[in-house]
Amino acid sequence: MSAARTPTTPRNAGLANESFARPMIALHWLIAIAIIAMLCIGFYMGSLPRGLPFKSTLTNFHKSLGITIFLLVLLRIWARSAYGRPPLPPMQTWQRAAASITQALLYVGMIGMPLSGYLGSSFNKFGTKFWGLPLPQWGWDDKAIRHIFFSIHEYLAWMLIALIALHFLGAMKHQFIDRDGLLRRMWP
Repeated sequence: MSAARTPTTPRNAGLANESFARPMIALHWLIAIAIIAMLCIGFYMGSLPRGLPFKSTLTNFHKSLGITIFLLVLLRIWARSAYGRPPLPPMQTWQRAAASITQALLYVGMIGMPLSGYLGSSFNKFGTKFWGLPLPQWGWDDKAIRHIFFSIHEYLAWMLIALIALHFLGAMKHQFIDRDGLLRRMWP
């Protein structure tokens, strides 16, 4: 016999106890904070005039942090395959599909952003340094090709902003409307 649900008891309260593994939680929040910082830095850099020494320093920092995030995302993909994830609470089929599509597109953005930035930089005479270490340059100085990759980079930035907002709103819906304990799975 189960206890009756009170108005303050979350539906599916048992799921709240099933959290992601600590490494997954740490990677989630580290990557989330780093991506938000990168988006802010990227838009700020775009507003600066050419030729500023500070812009060059900021650009190199942006490139290094972007590659670091890329490596963390790859680590997160590996960790997810190693640790798995707790089951989702019961939800409608369209909600489950929306969550899966949003998550898949977040990964596309998290992988596509640094790759397009790196490839764009490969078609530039300056190339890319990863925390001071020069990385292979896969292209030559070509403004047209560089523009294609940097346009993709910018479109992915806007896509990531929309997906992060959607992800956040979905988490808030689960926390305050559904009250199903979903948010606690990823809370430290």
